[in-house]
Amino acid sequence: LTTSSGWPKLRTHTCGELRISDVGKEVILAGWVHQSRDLNHFYFVDLRDRYGITQVVVPSDSELYNYCKTLGREYVLLVKGKVIERSRKNMKRATGDIEVIPSVLDILNTSLVPPFLIENNTDGGEDLRMKYRYLDIRREPVRESLILRHKVGNLIRNYLTKQDFIEIETPVLIKSTPEGARDFVVPSRMNPGTFYALPQSPQTFKQLLMVGGLDKYFQIVKCFRDEELRADRQPEFTQIDCEMSFVDEFDIIDTFEPLIRYVFKEAIDVQLPGLFPHMTYADAMKYYGVDKPDTRFDMRFVDITHLVKGKGFGPFDQAEAVLGICARGLGSLGSKQISEYTKLATSSEIGAKELVWAQWSQGNLKCGAAKYFNTDEVKLWAEAFEAIEGDVMFVMAGKLNDVRVNLGRFRLAVASKIGLRDPKVFKPLWVIDFPLFEWNEEHNRWQACHHPFTSAVPEDFPKIDTDPGSVRARAYDLVINGIEVGGGSIRMHKRSDQMKVLTRLGFTEQQAEEQFGFLMNAFEYGAPPHGGLAFGFDRLCSIIGYQDNIRSFIAFPKNREGRDTMIEAPSPITDEQLAELHIKVVLPK
Repeated sequence: LTTSSGWPKLRTHTCGELRISDVGKEVILAGWVHQSRDLNHFYFVDLRDRYGITQVVVPSDSELYNYCKTLGREYVLLVKGKVIERSRKNMKRATGDIEVIPSVLDILNTSLVPPFLIENNTDGGEDLRMKYRYLDIRREPVRESLILRHKVGNLIRNYLTKQDFIEIETPVLIKSTPEGARDFVVPSRMNPGTFYALPQSPQTFKQLLMVGGLDKYFQIVKCFRDEELRADRQPEFTQIDCEMSFVDEFDIIDTFEPLIRYVFKEAIDVQLPGLFPHMTYADAMKYYGVDKPDTRFDMRFVDITHLVKGKGFGPFDQAEAVLGICARGLGSLGSKQISEYTKLATSSEIGAKELVWAQWSQGNLKCGAAKYFNTDEVKLWAEAFEAIEGDVMFVMAGKLNDVRVNLGRFRLAVASKIGLRDPKVFKPLWVIDFPLFEWNEEHNRWQACHHPFTSAVPEDFPKIDTDPGSVRARAYDLVINGIEVGGGSIRMHKRSDQMKVLTRLGFTEQQAEEQFGFLMNAFEYGAPPHGGLAFGFDRLCSIIGYQDNIRSFIAFPKNREGRDTMIEAPSPITDEQLAELHIKVVLPK
């Protein structure tokens, strides 16, 4: 049990490796003390590593028995001994048929008492576990999430390589651009007064690689956005970034839909449907109030504006739109339950001013606005919703866009409340025909709905000058269970087209040249038609791993304030460093 150089081995097997076929072998194991317990006649130690747990048993007549009493939680331990068959097997553990009787125990390192239990169900809150992330990684749920991430990354890399994609790294220190989210910026010491930006995506570089004739590109790449955080957002995140030449949007979809199907099958043995459905952006907003609809359940919007106007009910009479959803089989709701749903709808999370309800209950049709609508009138609602006994209709009114947004949020909240959002059910779809532009009320100008390099649908291109709000983009998003997993577009590849779009976005010719001249100049050297997409790698892993928080799939994530509490970043830098960069810090008052 030595290495080829004669040194003693630290282990011959992992703690998850030994089976009944190994009985009688002399082995060396190394790992962490997961649990230890003294049962008077025997001392039991559960030794844990990344691969599993092996039970070590020390009889009370062994000279090692008292030594075991010095062991603490998370001590690093070397065990040399003989594998025997367990008399009482543990069927919940892969190594549950055997145990090891040690001849040698050696503490390789001691440990302070961990601030939380290293268990699947730990007593540590998220903030505490992020401060001691290296301990949290020892827990099986986090460890398995990181292993799944590795597996998914390998599947993607191997699949794309077999499809003739070339993996190419692009720069991390790039030029800041005003479009999109806020940049993270990096001062240049060698060029005082100037700054690099960290890339929000490798967008322009992958387009330049297509100009360079490489045809198919990908990389699994870090990206950075200085924006407000939430459970599915981090300031630094990972994209599966891809681009192809001589393609249209359907070539892109036909290339990457099989990739997603392949990854789900190989990673978690889930067979996604043969063809993902397509939905236009207009229909997504009309029926779900969001451009990333969760279609695991129905509850599509029903417009009853024409049925409720002019009845003397102010919220409906004054509204631009009256929309609702039908929660099927919700049953007969009492006043307390109605109050709970109303409170939910009017919470800051949803944003509705009012919620009106109607329900079939024991053959009777009841309505929260019965003072204004008689039974026959409410029956017309029920016909529009196709509601039957046991169904509940929830209705909101107001400006069309506001109602869509609020009702969309409420739809998801109701579905979560009644258990319709099963994380182990997957409903993918492509959302297509996005608008190219959207109006920014704050800045009183048009802005790119995706980014300024997306091409318009050819027949809509002439309307860029006359009716920009009606111009459709050659863009597409892949949505799974209400989460945007990835998205992309066909790009512009002619200077004149790119300049036209930038002009509509408010760029002067000089500003366009300063920001994107390098790209438009490249277009003048025979740029091919090209397009691509990027998948959110962290989000994809969380969906495949049946979770809604991407932090579990990132080794060292930031918290909701964008801080790494383990290494205390971000942090101030020294006056000397600031002086080298010619920077003065002016804190807000």
